[in-house]
Amino acid sequence: MSEDTKVQAELRNSFGKGFARRLRAAGKIPAVIYGHGTEPVHVALPGHQVSLIIRRANALLELDIEGTPQLALVKDVQKDPVHQIIEHIDLLVVKKGEKVAIDVPIVVTGESAPGTIANLDATTLSIEAEATHIPQNVEVSVEGLEDGAHITAADVKLPKGSTLLTDAEVLVVAISIPALEVEEDETPAEGEEAAAEETAAE
Repeated sequence: MSEDTKVQAELRNSFGKGFARRLRAAGKIPAVIYGHGTEPVHVALPGHQVSLIIRRANALLELDIEGTPQLALVKDVQKDPVHQIIEHIDLLVVKKGEKVAIDVPIVVTGESAPGTIANLDATTLSIEAEATHIPQNVEVSVEGLEDGAHITAADVKLPKGSTLLTDAEVLVVAISIPALEVEEDETPAEGEEAAAEETAAE
């Protein structure tokens, strides 16, 4: 855990849209913490700090709820569809050493063979990882891969301690030659045929 994930949370006993609006106007975000058979706990979080933290996928917060420490994983962020303001956050109670199931973004690295492109077919992988060691993403290298090459979920190297939950045969990346280039290659041939027909006509 790093210092930037330590968050001071305030217990709240008032609810409703009006109260939530006042909280947001004061620079705070309403949130609820649940899981492990505990009663849901409603809190207010510091808006600016938490907005920065949750830019990362599967952010883990080290909460201080009025003196009581609690680890919580960000499970859902509700935003205003127009203004993109965070309206509410759902947090899942986790414990150190516990494993959790999460979806992790896939990042493609490297360059495939000249003239080809890498098509990302799956943008995330479902994995199980230790709550305090959740990777921000998993990398897939396409360096030098030729047209027709495929990378499946089983081919992706996972961080130590992580287990793949996605079906191993799911296609992640496919290497192909862009259709546009194929069309461009055919165009001159069509032009040559037309020129030959004109010559024959003369």
